[in-house]
Amino acid sequence: MLPSTFDRETILDLTVNMIPLGILLFFIVAFGLVNPFGWDNVISSLQFGILIASFVLLAILTYYSGKAISEAEAEMDGDEDHSA
Repeated sequence: MLPSTFDRETILDLTVNMIPLGILLFFIVAFGLVNPFGWDNVISSLQFGILIASFVLLAILTYYSGKAISEAEAEMDGDEDHSA
């Protein structure tokens, strides 16, 4: 189950980042299983390093943006309660 930070609305907002995460994960697995370019230690390490670093950084960005979206929504809900 997802933590209370990420409700349905937040997940829908973060879908824009989850799709590229899925694409990056696909390429990490695909290049790990079927290496169409052969294996060269330097080039393959750079290739996987770039893919994995992009995946990790986008995952971190997605988490913090989801947290910010949740806090902003909670703040707006709080403001609406006080103004009524």
